[in-house]
Amino acid sequence: MSYRPQTTAFDPQQLMRHRPRYTIWLEREYLTQYKNAHIVLLRPSMSFMLIQTGNPLTLKEVLPNFNRISHIFLPLNDNRNPSVAEGGSHWSLLLVSVVDSVAFHYDSLSPSNREEAVLATKKISELLGKPLRFMDLGESPQQENSSDCGVFVCVQMKHLLLRRLLAVDSSLKVSMSMGGKSIDARAGRKEMLKVIEKFRKEGERRRSYVHFVCSAPPYLP
Repeated sequence: MSYRPQTTAFDPQQLMRHRPRYTIWLEREYLTQYKNAHIVLLRPSMSFMLIQTGNPLTLKEVLPNFNRISHIFLPLNDNRNPSVAEGGSHWSLLLVSVVDSVAFHYDSLSPSNREEAVLATKKISELLGKPLRFMDLGESPQQENSSDCGVFVCVQMKHLLLRRLLAVDSSLKVSMSMGGKSIDARAGRKEMLKVIEKFRKEGERRRSYVHFVCSAPPYLP
């Protein structure tokens, strides 16, 4: 993706290929500050692998350890073909409350990804070794076009993480409904572009450092 700070034009599909970076950014900027939080933000590739694998128990070695986890965020895609990288056309968010045995589904084009969400819930249930109640939250904010689903996933993930789960004592009950919540997709896109640019600059600094170290003349005592 070519990022140009002077314009807000973007390719939605190109933008969503950087979605894992947004998840890493949430972990780095916010989640690491809460040492007592036991929350996992699964990468999109892990969620896809979980849905596509017949026996999810075979993935225990490559997935995080869920033994002490309270909540799991899973971005879901409607790609049905495991041989097509970055396939599919729609994203939604599944939030599993392990402590309450409930899986909440947030779909900005409801009920587009309901089948994927039900399947992901079944797979996570098998991994956890406990039944989960599936809740398709139809009152979730709905997008007004065909390209903002990924932005909605990122904005909702941030809101649920910061304003719901991390904002209250873990022993208290909190509503996970997004009903009545409006989402500013334009602001969400801008924030995602800033995160992408931040990672791009970090990558350039690392490459510059490696080039400097490798090209420096050897030290001769």
